Amino acid sequence: MPLTTTKQAVREHVHAHRADLLALSHRIHAHPETAFAEHRAAAWCAELLDAHGYAVTAPAGGLDTAFTATLGSGPTTVALVCEYDALPGLGHACGHNLIAAAGVGAALGLAPHADRLGLTVRVIGAPAEERGAGKALLLDAGVFDGVDAAMMVHPCPVEVADFRSFALGTLSVRYTGRAAHPSLNPHEGRNAADALTVAQVALGLLRQHLPPQWRVHGITTAAGTAPNVVPDSASAEYELRATAAEDLAELRERVESCFRAGALATGCEVALTRPEPDYLDMRGDAGLLALWRANAAALGRPEPVESGPFACTDMGNVSHAVPAIHPVLDITGGTCAPHEPAFAQAAVSTEGDRAVLDGAVAMAWTAADFAAGRAAVAED
Repeated sequence: MPLTTTKQAVREHVHAHRADLLALSHRIHAHPETAFAEHRAAAWCAELLDAHGYAVTAPAGGLDTAFTATLGSGPTTVALVCEYDALPGLGHACGHNLIAAAGVGAALGLAPHADRLGLTVRVIGAPAEERGAGKALLLDAGVFDGVDAAMMVHPCPVEVADFRSFALGTLSVRYTGRAAHPSLNPHEGRNAADALTVAQVALGLLRQHLPPQWRVHGITTAAGTAPNVVPDSASAEYELRATAAEDLAELRERVESCFRAGALATGCEVALTRPEPDYLDMRGDAGLLALWRANAAALGRPEPVESGPFACTDMGNVSHAVPAIHPVLDITGGTCAPHEPAFAQAAVSTEGDRAVLDGAVAMAWTAADFAAGRAAVAED
């Protein structure tokens, strides 16, 4: 069967499952679950894949809400990545319900044709993208081993094929000082809140000497409990963003020096820890992107725009390990953006539903073209 004929059959199979895919998207949206707690969403995705011939392993990679689902025995392994975690207090205001349904949809479209196309299809259910870097943990656990290409789609207020992201690091800060009475014996105290203040002043001065796209931002989570006690503990949570993983390492060292300065100036002790793995910058594979652009255009998707890095994703970690793409699909026309309440409504809109189906078909077509290209090279 010619590749063009097979791709048309793939599209028909995706649309044959339209009702199930949109129901999956809306069901996940109606029952938001945050990082590492996505038990229902993961199960619903896995159940639909299992019902159509996929061999499901759950949990996977040591994470309770991760799964893999595999079908086919071709020489080219393509990973279709599903996200399904929600935002605390905002539900699916990042549209991960669409990501999950599109990944499952691409897998269902490919299912009857995987062996003919020379594909092994591996669906990876990846929890905790918003917080926790689930994909980085799955990489370390070997879940992406043997993958030749990985892909996912994400809803957005613009259409971008070559999505680029910042590298993101997290930092937990805890100062330990010595309590004292602020009028009776303040000289015996070591003020942990002052240590944090010194560090924040240092950070404010540092910012004017950072490159324009580097970011340092955070919150104070504790700084004493009463005004008549010198605080013996203070804590903060910070995020660091840079354009590339290499830049993030430099930024982290400079920021941590500011927090050490606070401890040095006040006689306190400081503990600096990383609560989760770093999110690396997204590096889209040029060959996969060319295939995606052609397939998205064939579906009538909007002309993609060029964009500098924005947001962060642990799919960036995957892209440092295997060829990967992370196109974003416009569902709002710029009227609202992810992490806004209105975006949660867009995630179950008509345009959101279209993104599920278009994303599924375009990923399935891109996987088919990728496998065909590798087969042609092997024959030569």
